[in-house]
Amino acid sequence: MTLYDKIQVTSAFIQAKITTNPKVGIILGSGLGGLVDIIDKETAIPYAEIPNFPVSTVEGHSGKLIFGKIGECNVMLMAGRFHYYEGYSMEEVTFPVRIMKALGVETVIVSNASGGMNSTFKIGDLMILKDHINICPEHPLRGPNDERLGTRFPDMSQAYDPKLITLAKEIAAEQGVNVRTGVYIGLQGPTFETPAEYRMLHIMGGDAVGMSTVAEVIVARHASMRVFAISVITDIGISDVPITITHEEVLEAANAAAPKMAGLVEELVKRL
Repeated sequence: MTLYDKIQVTSAFIQAKITTNPKVGIILGSGLGGLVDIIDKETAIPYAEIPNFPVSTVEGHSGKLIFGKIGECNVMLMAGRFHYYEGYSMEEVTFPVRIMKALGVETVIVSNASGGMNSTFKIGDLMILKDHINICPEHPLRGPNDERLGTRFPDMSQAYDPKLITLAKEIAAEQGVNVRTGVYIGLQGPTFETPAEYRMLHIMGGDAVGMSTVAEVIVARHASMRVFAISVITDIGISDVPITITHEEVLEAANAAAPKMAGLVEELVKRL
């Protein structure tokens, strides 16, 4: 079965279970599952029930699609995402983004937990992505291109929508939330970076690093959807003293910052 055919099967299955088509799709990262509380929920579908869907294997990712409203906006939310390091192909990792497009999503909001590499950042900061550097070993658009899904060579000069970035900054200022902007570097994982790798990535131009987001953003842009992405800085890798990082600490820091992110994302969606 081709990717296009899989999309038709999966979207038809989901379409039969929902009453309204979403206009905004939200992807939640590690420890940010509490953001589901901002949605007036109507339907929740476990990934295990959805044809052609992988199942998340990572702690902090619950594994279901949630449909409902934020304000007057119809949204769908991925509570739990898939990662290349779990053993999935890039096509599988980004398949939910394809489904968002098929269901009518026009804007994708992506969140993640990431390691900070900017010396001005602090643990718990929110960083709005203005650009990214992709150094994953696989590309989600590799292989034959189906023009029904997008152009062969998508433009990535403004992968992150400038108007959404400006709006989010205005909302953050209104809410008294200090937000950063920066460049996100996407790696394969699952190891956290060594001190030398952190230094290298910072020299390359990165402000934060993580193991997700980039492939999803590429596919969203391939499908001509607007993108806004935001990171919670859960650790600082630029230090004269080597630090030890655990997944539990990442989850703890992400959970602590989640309310700030939830408030910003909620208002952003309401103003779209």
